[in-house]
Amino acid sequence: MATTTAPPADQPTIVLTKRTVWLIFAALMAGMFMASLDQSILGTAMPTIVGELSGVEHQGWLITAYILAVAIAMPLYGKFGDIWGRRWPFLIAIGLFTIASVGAGFSGSFGALVFWRGVQGLGGGGLMILSQAIIADIVPARERGKYMGPMGALFGISAVLGPLLGGLFTDHADWRWCFWLNVPIGLIAMVIAWRTLRLPSHRPTKRVDVLGIILLSLGTSGIVLATSWESWSGSAGYDWSDPGLLALVIGTLATIGAFILVERRAQDPLLPLHLFKIRTFSIASAVGLVIGMSMFAALGFLPTFLQMSTGTGVTQSGLLMLPMMAGLMLTSIASGFAIVRMGRYRIFPIVGMAIATAGLIWLTRLTGDISLWLYSAMIFVLGAGLGLVMQTIVLAVQNSVDPREIGTATSANNFIREIGAAVGTALFSTIFTSRLVDNLTDGFADAGVPPGAGGDLGVDSLTPQAVNEMPGPIKQIVVDSYADALAPSFWYLVPLLAAGFLLTLLLKEVTLSDTAGMVARGEAVADPAASDGGPSQQEGALAPVGARLSEEDAAAGGGELDSGGPGADGPDLSGPDSDGPGTTLDR
Repeated sequence: MATTTAPPADQPTIVLTKRTVWLIFAALMAGMFMASLDQSILGTAMPTIVGELSGVEHQGWLITAYILAVAIAMPLYGKFGDIWGRRWPFLIAIGLFTIASVGAGFSGSFGALVFWRGVQGLGGGGLMILSQAIIADIVPARERGKYMGPMGALFGISAVLGPLLGGLFTDHADWRWCFWLNVPIGLIAMVIAWRTLRLPSHRPTKRVDVLGIILLSLGTSGIVLATSWESWSGSAGYDWSDPGLLALVIGTLATIGAFILVERRAQDPLLPLHLFKIRTFSIASAVGLVIGMSMFAALGFLPTFLQMSTGTGVTQSGLLMLPMMAGLMLTSIASGFAIVRMGRYRIFPIVGMAIATAGLIWLTRLTGDISLWLYSAMIFVLGAGLGLVMQTIVLAVQNSVDPREIGTATSANNFIREIGAAVGTALFSTIFTSRLVDNLTDGFADAGVPPGAGGDLGVDSLTPQAVNEMPGPIKQIVVDSYADALAPSFWYLVPLLAAGFLLTLLLKEVTLSDTAGMVARGEAVADPAASDGGPSQQEGALAPVGARLSEEDAAAGGGELDSGGPGADGPDLSGPDSDGPGTTLDR
C-alpha cells in the first residue's frame, strides 16, 4: 500500500505548476542548444577564422580548448549541484557562456579567441549537465521520457546543424555570428531561469574533495591533449614515438591512478566509485563511451568526404547531413513518448544499437560517385539508431541511483561520453589520414603521374577548391582516394558499436520511479490545483512528498523502494535525508 509522509516543518518546499515546468524546460533546452552547438559550429568556419586571425599552425586549439573545458567542468557542475543546489550553478553557467560568446565574437587575435573558447567550455559543460539533472529533479522518471527525448534530439540536431550554420555565417555574413548567435538565446534563457528556476540550495556538511578536483582536471587535460596532439601529427610534429607525448601519456595514467586512490578515501568524493558497482550505471556509461567514440568520428569526416568526392560546397555539405538529424530527431522524440506510455525503456537501446551498427556497416559501401539519395538513406539509418539510445541511457542512469546523486551520476555518464568522443575522433583521424596518404601516393604512382603534377600531395594542402581545379584524371585519383580511405575506415568503428549492442543486452529493466528527485529528497510537492487543470503525476508533475511505490511495484523492481527509488539495481534510499534543515529556497 502506498504511503506518504510530510516534510520536516522547518524545511521549505516548492510547488511547481505545469506551466512553470514547461518554462523551466524551455530555458534548459536553450542552454543545452547553445552548449552542444558550439562543439561543432566552427568546423566549417575554421579555415576562414584561422586565416583572418593568423592562427593556422595552432588551429586545433579552437576545438581542443572548448572540449577540454567542457570535460573538466562536467563533473564539477554535477557534484556541486548535488551539494549546493542547481539554481545558482545553472545561472552561472549561462552567464559564463553568454559573456564568453561576446568576447569570442569581438576577439581581435587568435590567442584571445582561444581564451574565450575555454571560458565558453566552462559554461557549456554546466549547461549540458545541469539541464539533464534539473529535469530529473522536477519530473519523475516514469514521465521523463517526453522531456529527455527532445533533449537527446537537440543534442544530435546541434551536432549536425553546427557545421551548416558555421558555413552559412561564413559564406553570407561573418564568422563572428557563430558566437553572437548565442547572446540573445543566452539572455532569454537567463531571464526565464531567473524567474522560474526556484530550486533549493543546501549548506554542505562535508568537505569539498579539492584534491579529487585537481587530479580529475589534470587527468582529463592529459587525455584530451594527448589525443588531440596525436591527431595533429601531420602538422604539429607529434606521433606516438615522440618523447614529449609519451611522457604526457604516462603522466596522465599516473594521475588517473592517483585520482582513484584519492576517491576511495575522500569523505565526499567528486566521483563516487560505488556508482560503478551499480550495474545499470556501469553498462549505460560503457554504451555512452561507445557512442562518443563512434558518432563524433562519423560526423567529423562525412562533410569532408562530401566536399572532396562530390564537389559540394561548405554550406551544401552541411545540408547533406540533415537526413542524419531527421532520423535522430524522429526516433529520440518518439522513443521518449513511447517510454512514458509503456513505462519501459530497455528495448530502445537494444534496437537502437542494432540499427546504428547496421547503418555504420552500410556506410562502408561509400564510393566517390555514390548517389546522394543513397548517401542520405545511409546516414538517416545511423541517426535513427543513435536517437533511440542517447537519452534513454541517461534516463536509465538517473533511475538507478540515489536521488541525492542524480547530478553526479548524470555528469559522470556525459563525461565518459565526452572522453570517448575525444579519443575516438583522434584514433579515427589517425586511421583515416594514414589510409588517405597511402592511397594518394599509390594512386599517383600507379597512374604514372610525375611528382608535382598533382600539386603538393600532403593532406594538409588538399582543399575542395584545389581538387576541383585539378585535371580530370588527377581529380579522380583524389576522389577515389578519399572514398577508399573513409569507407573501409568505418569497419574499425563497427566492432565498437557491435560491442555496444551486446552491452545493451545486459541492461536490466528497472521499474521507472513515479517520484521526482526533489520529491524523493523531501524538497517539493505537487501542485495542489492539479485536479483543476494543473499538472498531475500522469502529466509529468511532482508526486507527493515522501511517496513510496506500491508493494506490487516494489516487488517488480526487486525490492522495497523508498521515496520512489530505482529498485534493487540502485542503492538503498531508506537512510536519513542529508538535506534536512540545511535546505534554503533560492528565489
